[in-house]
Amino acid sequence: MSRREEKFFALASIDYQGKSVKELRKLFRKTLKSGMHGLCCSPYEEGQEPGDQLSEDQIRRRLKKMKPYTKWIRSFSCTDGNEYLPKIAREMGIKTLVGAWLGDDPEINERELENLISLCHEGYVDVAAVGNEVMYRGDLSEDELLDKIHYVKASIKDLDIPVGYVDAYYEFQERPAITDACDIILANCYPFWEGCDLDYSLLYMKDMYQKALKAGEGKKVIITETGWPSEGTNLQGAFPSEANAIKYFLNTQKWAQEEDIDIFYFSAFDETWKVGGEGDVGAFWGIWDKNERLKY
Repeated sequence: MSRREEKFFALASIDYQGKSVKELRKLFRKTLKSGMHGLCCSPYEEGQEPGDQLSEDQIRRRLKKMKPYTKWIRSFSCTDGNEYLPKIAREMGIKTLVGAWLGDDPEINERELENLISLCHEGYVDVAAVGNEVMYRGDLSEDELLDKIHYVKASIKDLDIPVGYVDAYYEFQERPAITDACDIILANCYPFWEGCDLDYSLLYMKDMYQKALKAGEGKKVIITETGWPSEGTNLQGAFPSEANAIKYFLNTQKWAQEEDIDIFYFSAFDETWKVGGEGDVGAFWGIWDKNERLKY
């Protein structure tokens, strides 16, 4: 069989042998400037956390920083000021994947869903996500989640907006009823959280993507989260560092461009509040730091 160069180079990551951190930063800036498909935007400033009221001004300021580098933004909630995100993004010409955050509080869930539906009807949503890692956390039963997905789909049935659910890639293999209910597969793919060495992380992520693609049986798959922390404690063979975070970002963007994969990179900004749920690495997933300065 003849060797196909275009597929051969797409299988491997970039060769970083001998490159200094200074050289990696230069590559990072060049790649960032060329733009990407999408960025995850959780707009909590230092000292804020989910449940706090967000201002329109802080969301506008952060979206202005993101705008030159991304075509899409992904939001995680439709309450407490998060509903400003898709509105301001649309004003700026950025497309939106808008999420309703679902947990174990029925009243909050209802507000999230109703606000998502309203945003859809108002024209601010390009893709609607009903829940994020609800099955992974165990906040709802599968039937409860399915009811909510079907409710949103029925409520916007006359609109041309695909509806999906966000979770780890393997959940779509293990829960075919949820996969079937989704118009689009929204898969989170994190080699880091599975202890993968940086050198093998791109191939590992490609395998995650292929598993979600197979589970979807022809449905479009979007990688809704992937990233690498720049500081913190290692997880088995996965080591946080500035160099590794840059390399992972560069490899991800190269693959996305070569094979036309839609990826929302996690995340736009460092978020200190995430330490409570993820340990010390939780604060260091951003492209910008907690003070909104570009990290690399």
